[in-house]
Amino acid sequence: MSPDELTIAAGVRDACIEAALAGYEDASISGLCGEGALEVAISAIRRLNLTETLESLAESDEKTEQPSASQR
Repeated sequence: MSPDELTIAAGVRDACIEAALAGYEDASISGLCGEGALEVAISAIRRLNLTETLESLAESDEKTEQPSASQR
């Protein structure tokens, strides 16, 4: 697996974790039990828009590759 593929995979993994944590927290605040909150967290991962996630990763990568004005 290439470094670029690993970076993409790590970014998608991080987005899934972020979605799950946010879903679980929202469900817990709403008063759902642990099992219900877990179901909401899993649902949040399923609803994750992979196209948007990959586009965001690409934009982030482009920003880190472009030299700033002070580096030119």
